[in-house]
Amino acid sequence: MFTCSIGFYLELDFHSLAKTMKLFFSAGDPSGDIHAAALITKLRELQPELQVAGFGGENMQLAGCELIDDLTKYAVMWLTQAIAQYFKFKKLLKKAKEFLLNEKIDAIILVDYPGFNWHIAKLAKEIGIPVFYFMPPQIWSWARWRVNKMKRYIDVVLTPLKFEQQWFEQHNVNSIFIGHPFFEEMANKESDAAFLEAFYKKYGNAPIITLLLGSRNQEVITNLDDFILAVEYVKEVYPNICPIFAAYNQTHATIIHKRLSELDLTIPIVVGRTTELIRAADCCLAVSGSVSLELLACNKPTVVYYKVGKLPLQIQRFFRRTRYITLVNLLAIDLQHDINSTQTPVFYDDNLFPIPAEPSEQDRDSMLFPEFLTAIDRSKDAAAYLAFWLSNPKEMATQKRRLATLLREVDKVESPINNAANIILEYVENRE
Repeated sequence: MFTCSIGFYLELDFHSLAKTMKLFFSAGDPSGDIHAAALITKLRELQPELQVAGFGGENMQLAGCELIDDLTKYAVMWLTQAIAQYFKFKKLLKKAKEFLLNEKIDAIILVDYPGFNWHIAKLAKEIGIPVFYFMPPQIWSWARWRVNKMKRYIDVVLTPLKFEQQWFEQHNVNSIFIGHPFFEEMANKESDAAFLEAFYKKYGNAPIITLLLGSRNQEVITNLDDFILAVEYVKEVYPNICPIFAAYNQTHATIIHKRLSELDLTIPIVVGRTTELIRAADCCLAVSGSVSLELLACNKPTVVYYKVGKLPLQIQRFFRRTRYITLVNLLAIDLQHDINSTQTPVFYDDNLFPIPAEPSEQDRDSMLFPEFLTAIDRSKDAAAYLAFWLSNPKEMATQKRRLATLLREVDKVESPINNAANIILEYVENRE
């Protein structure tokens, strides 16, 4: 795609001689692949001759990106998993270096995925290519010293969150608040009407709890048993429920099915219909992650549950700086902090090491999505919230009103993707 042949013509249009803009993307998580694809689509709409290449996934490829490799195959969590993939990442970085040295790239756009993307950013700086961080890693929440890398390697950070942009500004990082593209993507995302019609015919007579185990294999394996136990606890209080597993892919569906068979249990599993199953649900049980924004956008009362090992749980107490692990809860408390200065702020004091093992009573009361970050079985606690909502329609309605109020406040910025695209194009054009 990036290698152009030279043709000779009797007549030449002046504009045909203009330099074609070339951008390089790097996105490693499934959610990053989706956001990057939306940005690539908008960039190519504004600049039809634009050429795009890099690391990403299927969505980016469909949007017109020439994939050097599918980086979403290597989505990892925690240091031990990153070390296990070390040689794969080293080969990918070598590919990137060869490509960037051989092609005249105008700018690099990184999408989340810290670790590997820091290496891409460092390489870009050595070569002299400007770097944008679109949907940056949440360094304000974990291992804050990484802000020094952001200052050294990144030219412009395009931030989706207001409090995030303020934090970067306080740390002398060049950042621009663009709004969160997720809400724009959700507004344009249509459900499969035929699927929903068939789904309601089959399951619509009972309250539906959609179970969301995440997009990474390790999340599914670690949290699955507790999700199953939570369902059983809810049934003790509210027997007439219909739980549904929304599996991210067939591999996850196979893992879930195998475990259910071992336990002699039957819970429906549906692959690739996360949006439809969220919209069909009365309430949800989900692992922590970007899915929380979709749950907010769909106005679904949700319990967030995230199980980790005992050592990672203790380690995070020394590095995590946010009062919650769920973005929806952070947005809610940030809004309240703007309204009422006595409200608990978003961040823990930097001098507080380690952070408390459990949220304070005030923090737990402020959670819009009750959340559990745990190394032990807390399924009964999680189930209690779900059963309470299902058994108390007024409380369910109150929870939905709270979600709707927050969504109106955080979804005020028009066209975040368009904002990001115009900033990138203007920056590159002014640099030429």
